[in-house]
Amino acid sequence: MNEVLSGMNVNLSYPAITTERVNRFVLCTSGDSVKVYSTRTEEWLHSLQGHTNQVTGIALNPANHLQVYSCSADGTVKLWDFIDGILIKTFIIGYPLFAIYVSEKHEGIVFLHIAMDTDSKKEGFQLVAVHLPKSAEQEVEAKELSAVSSHISPNPSCTAFGREGQYIAFARNLQLNVYFFRKQKTYSFSLKATDKKGAKNAFTCIACHPTDDCIATGHEDGKIRLWRNFIHKKEYTYSTQHWHHNAVNTLCFTPEGTNLLSGGIESVLVQWQYGTGNRKEFLPRLGGSILHVSASSDGQLFCTSHSDNKITVIESSFKVCGVIQGLVKGDAVLTDLMIDPRSKALVLNGKPGHLQFYSLLRDKHLYNLDIVQQEYIYEAGLDQFEVVKAAFDIKGYWLATVEERGQKSADLEFFLKLWSYDERTQSFVLNTTITAAHTDRIISMCFSSSEETTMLVTIAEDGQFKAWCQGVDADTKQDQNFWSCDFVGSYHNLKPTNCSFSADSSLLAVSFQEVITIWSPDTWELLTTLCQPPGVIRDLCFGRLSCSKYLISTTTRNLLCCWNLLTCALEWSTSVEVSKLQSDPLSENVAAFSYQSKHTDLFVFKPNEPRPLFTHKNVCSEKIHRAVFVPREEPLNNCDESSQWLNRSQLYFLTQNMDLLTFSTATEEDRMLSSSTRLVIDDSVAVTPFYLLLGKHRQQQQKLNTPSHQAADRPQQPQGSVTITELLHTPAHVLPPASVLCSMFVSSLLISNTGVLQDPLRKEMESSEQEMNSEKEEEDSEGEMEACDSQQELRVQGSVDEVTPKLSKAQERELKRVRKTDFSWMAGLIASKP
Repeated sequence: MNEVLSGMNVNLSYPAITTERVNRFVLCTSGDSVKVYSTRTEEWLHSLQGHTNQVTGIALNPANHLQVYSCSADGTVKLWDFIDGILIKTFIIGYPLFAIYVSEKHEGIVFLHIAMDTDSKKEGFQLVAVHLPKSAEQEVEAKELSAVSSHISPNPSCTAFGREGQYIAFARNLQLNVYFFRKQKTYSFSLKATDKKGAKNAFTCIACHPTDDCIATGHEDGKIRLWRNFIHKKEYTYSTQHWHHNAVNTLCFTPEGTNLLSGGIESVLVQWQYGTGNRKEFLPRLGGSILHVSASSDGQLFCTSHSDNKITVIESSFKVCGVIQGLVKGDAVLTDLMIDPRSKALVLNGKPGHLQFYSLLRDKHLYNLDIVQQEYIYEAGLDQFEVVKAAFDIKGYWLATVEERGQKSADLEFFLKLWSYDERTQSFVLNTTITAAHTDRIISMCFSSSEETTMLVTIAEDGQFKAWCQGVDADTKQDQNFWSCDFVGSYHNLKPTNCSFSADSSLLAVSFQEVITIWSPDTWELLTTLCQPPGVIRDLCFGRLSCSKYLISTTTRNLLCCWNLLTCALEWSTSVEVSKLQSDPLSENVAAFSYQSKHTDLFVFKPNEPRPLFTHKNVCSEKIHRAVFVPREEPLNNCDESSQWLNRSQLYFLTQNMDLLTFSTATEEDRMLSSSTRLVIDDSVAVTPFYLLLGKHRQQQQKLNTPSHQAADRPQQPQGSVTITELLHTPAHVLPPASVLCSMFVSSLLISNTGVLQDPLRKEMESSEQEMNSEKEEEDSEGEMEACDSQQELRVQGSVDEVTPKLSKAQERELKRVRKTDFSWMAGLIASKP
């Protein structure tokens, strides 16, 4: 099963900040889960996992500050205890959900974005109110849906509650709508597309003042409008404030309503003082474009989410106090996915001109390595240097990078740089810069696989491939700490397309269009050529371990071929369009991603057999160009047969939408779910008085569940025992209010009309009470027995006018006993009494 591990998809929904005084948390969406971070340490604590599709929105529960709602495209709303990572309840809506809103005034109701059935050319969404039913079941169907408005904006930032939930405002294109819940009436206000000054008036975001009747709207031209008196449609007014030079992405009022926060592409958070005209404060240089701004309910912290997949935590004094950086998302990933042999971190393009090092184990961004070493200017259309190629040697001592500028013009500039690892700074330091490595663009490069000698091979569009080694001093004949060209090769003036070293670095394969050439790196002798079937070669990959004699290649004619290097013959070939070919360095497995019919399939195979070991259809709907096998710290054990290929390494791949996905085994998923969503009572836990109190009850239930009991004697699983189990196994701070539990709990303990007990616990309580009463009855005095006899006499003779006295359970049992006794001999004595 594949899961999204792209750090945080902060561009999808607003992050949430909790209000605990001791420990504060930041919650954000991340693929099909919700991640919980600490604002103090900036560490990832755990994930709320349970959705089966993209999580599209989160909202803190207004009735309980320790709970959070999440909605997903899987059609469910889930309620979580985010501190312990426990799933409390799942509400099944049945439609894909795209945003969620809550209001303290509307208790037990959530508002959701649902897609409408419209034509494919125009997206339509509607806002619906969903009444969440109260039930003891963990999964409940929420069928009470009522439409609030149709044809709303798909942007969640264009919908907001106003004045303590009395109305809700939503904007789309050039129209602002305000719906009043009490009146059940909608007022609409429109703007012209442009005015005399050429302003772009389309709405981009919206925010409502918490206590005043004021709505703030952001627009494409950077203006902010404050709407007032919109209760009367014909008398509305608005004032305009302007600082942003481009579209306003987000607006947010502070909980007290004293300030308005705004953000956009400038990466500057602007704080406008409410009611004081144009007074404002600035917090600049926050990173990527600001997409969302959120504030904690106590107003002590703000947080901004950015386009580069980062969340910045800001104090109310306008001071940055924390940065939570996920996997940096840029415009595109031009380098391959690489693993740093030293830190085992994932390495790829990060900030402009940088390589990012990301820990997959800790799910944390480690650091950025500045490759270009030039200030990046955020201006659209400006041609600047970008890192396009990178490679590590097998030990992690050396890093090779290629940076380019002028990809869209004829004046191409590029540099080949070699970086050495510095033990003192625990980072890479620039060692050699080669300004004229080739006369044309470098297409590919790779390091040798040998730990004894370090060699770098580059191929370029100038028709040559070059081997680079550390230089040798002519006088001392010793290796120097700089790099120089050792060999230049070509083949019949054809353009090379790819290169690859064998596992022991004894062979170098370089493809030239439709021909594969095999070279000896020791003597630089051309050993042989392999005539490829029709099609230009795209990928080259040597087999590993027992399959090291094989060479796999893909072509533009949708062919996957396997060559036997011992016989120099084609071992097998198959017709399949492979967009990415990736080998596992710790096993013989090779992964091939095939794109066809608008979706990607995965095939895992060994070169010595064309039949795949593992097949996964429809991995994603995008073409895969980047993938990597990540070695595990410890091999997995007890894997099923279909997951054997994941024993030593884990496969990660990157989609065109910049989502990083991986495959996990069923054992890993069960372990993750059991550790995050279940409370298990361990036998090693010390015995407590509470355990002793319930120990007898548990032993009795275990006896009832044993197979030795007959089916006829076994009581039907009662609802009460389920209720008690949930009460005993759920933390108190995540339980619903006592007013909700009281009626359900009491009902579960009642006796049915047929006299059958509703709960084994109640049966045990009564049996215990019987034992106690029987012991007490033995010690009862004769006077007490006479009192019972007099009550029995009144009960037998009876009087319609008299009220039947209420008997205790002990008296009722005594009454049943005496009913079976013959007291006819006492009739004469009773008649003879005066």
